Amino acid sequence: MNKEEAKIKIGELCKTIENHNYNYYILANPTISDYDFDMLLNELIALEQQYPDLVLPDSPTQRVGGDITKEFKTVKHRYPMLSLSNSYNIDEVKEFISRIKKTVEEKVEFVCELKFDGISISLTYENGLFVKAVTRGDGTQGDDVSANARTIRNIPLRLKGNYPDFFEMRGEIIMPHSSFNAINAEREELGLQTFANPRNAAAGTIKLQDSKEVAKRKLDQYCYFMMMDDDKMIFKNHYESLMAAKQWGFNISNFMAICNDIDDIEDFINYWDEKRKDLPFDIDGIVIKVNDFRQRELLGYTAKSPRWAIAYKFKAEEAHTKLLSVDFQVGRHGTITPVANLDPVQLAGTIVKRATLHNSDFIEQLDLHYDDIVSVEKGGEIIPKITSVDISKRKENSKKVTFIDKCPECGTQLIKAEGETAWYCPNTLGCPPQIKGRIEHFIGRKAMNIESLGEGKVEVLFDNNLIKDYSDLYDLTYEKIFGLEKIIVDDNEPGSRKVSFKDKTANNIIEALEKSKSVPFARVLYALGIKYVGETTAKLIAKTMGSIDNIIKASAEELTEIDEVGEKIALSIKEFLNNERNVCIINKLRSAGLQFEQERKEISENQVLSGLSIVVSGVFSTMSRDEIKQIIEDLGGKNVSSISKKTSFIAAGDKMGPEKKKKAESLGIEIKTEQEFLKFIKTTSDDSVPAKEDTAGTQGVLEFDF
Repeated sequence: MNKEEAKIKIGELCKTIENHNYNYYILANPTISDYDFDMLLNELIALEQQYPDLVLPDSPTQRVGGDITKEFKTVKHRYPMLSLSNSYNIDEVKEFISRIKKTVEEKVEFVCELKFDGISISLTYENGLFVKAVTRGDGTQGDDVSANARTIRNIPLRLKGNYPDFFEMRGEIIMPHSSFNAINAEREELGLQTFANPRNAAAGTIKLQDSKEVAKRKLDQYCYFMMMDDDKMIFKNHYESLMAAKQWGFNISNFMAICNDIDDIEDFINYWDEKRKDLPFDIDGIVIKVNDFRQRELLGYTAKSPRWAIAYKFKAEEAHTKLLSVDFQVGRHGTITPVANLDPVQLAGTIVKRATLHNSDFIEQLDLHYDDIVSVEKGGEIIPKITSVDISKRKENSKKVTFIDKCPECGTQLIKAEGETAWYCPNTLGCPPQIKGRIEHFIGRKAMNIESLGEGKVEVLFDNNLIKDYSDLYDLTYEKIFGLEKIIVDDNEPGSRKVSFKDKTANNIIEALEKSKSVPFARVLYALGIKYVGETTAKLIAKTMGSIDNIIKASAEELTEIDEVGEKIALSIKEFLNNERNVCIINKLRSAGLQFEQERKEISENQVLSGLSIVVSGVFSTMSRDEIKQIIEDLGGKNVSSISKKTSFIAAGDKMGPEKKKKAESLGIEIKTEQEFLKFIKTTSDDSVPAKEDTAGTQGVLEFDF
């Protein structure tokens, strides 16, 4: 086959394969076997490998992924992606209908649709070809995830039929239950943290850097809204536009209805409130929209949402099941958390086997007994929790659940701090789950970011006496860890999982440990796991004190002089650093090469913002909000989140919140535009701009064209 023949054949194969994709994913009516489909795809792949310059941008082979995205480009939305007003009871929906009918003095039709629980996406098409996919972001701008979106099978790369030259389709990227369960099973086997729910999994997947990995996770997508310039709109109503979009190749839900009154709407809501558990994906409500576009224009918009649509949110799904037993887990600070083991029950698309019981007071309030029938719901559709007990079904002579008095892991007598509800184990240096918990915190992404290590692998290293605290991590070598493995059995889960240190894993761990030696001091301080010292607090302390030695020397009173460091935090820091063993660990980490001193930056001799409290609000054109805040810190200013009489001024970009603006004006607080802020810095600092750490960890000077 010559090149010209190959070009024709590639075009034919692309068209044929996409037709089969349309039949399978959109119409749910496959006309070819999986084997025959794979043969067609393999033939196309072979031809494209032979003639790579003939690969079409909309080729079905582009769906397998392969692009590596180092950074997602921020893109401004052509049409803002507004949020919907939410309602939680039918009376609020009735009020919504009433307001509409007062404005629109004619018959109003409504379209009711499922509210998919996923990630909003905007798809742009030009001349029938997929151009880009952008996440919602802040509604004004979002991330370009086009390479990843191409891997989703029911997002068309080339449209069918008669379509407009340019338009956008809005929709939701979701993860079906089948994909979610498969991914979590794989992550458990690898010793990785599982996803809390399909929505979180979808959000994490669409932002993966490797599009090939995205393709493996089998995301799904539904479209529900068409956007184009008003003078180009070719449809009279919403339902008509969606039916046309379906003919063009978009995946449009079959589960929608045209409703004429509140009774129809209420019937639709009640039906899906009952049937949602039978769906192969998660929904969290119903969206109600005015159908007619002319009526929508009449109704208009508020600053945040359209007046012609509302989202009815379902009440958190509830299930009833039996309490089998209670485990008591030990956290990294020794806190004891009771966890209920339940007779497995389906809830909000997942099988729930466990639920938190918070603390001893919570158990007492529930008057919980073993074998009780309990009500379970997911808080925010994520975390299972027991909400009540059906005492009428309690067995005679059932045993009351009581809180333990000794650590379930090391046997140490538990203690309870005055004024606190939690019990904890004081054996901080000898209790295994506390030790492992601190190590897991230390290696976390927001701390030292030791890639390829996780809970399962930490357990293997601990069990093999290779690590007794996080400083021992820097004694690890490839030779020590290669070939280690363990079968981990969870008493609360069926089966087992194998954790192993293969060649690539072992190399990645050693490389990540070496890389972590350049992590800035603030993150190292956070990684130490001092009680009550979070990311923000660690950053403030590191900046103010400059080094770990200065922190060790400082009194609790001196530490409380740091912004947002109260007595409780200061005493916790001193308790940690007065412990000889902790000091030895810090010295060992210092010897390993970790950063225990704040990086010295080249700053303006004249700290022009010293003593000023500044609120940063809005969207900036020349730099990000984080960069603005960094400049303020480097020039001696203080970033504050809320406006008060103590606020010096507001650095405001576009889209400043109207409430913030109103409050600032009422208090007489000056609002500086982006250009005014930059000019202020230039004139008062004599063109001196602070140096800023670049992504490679070297020093450079941050320059602006004022």
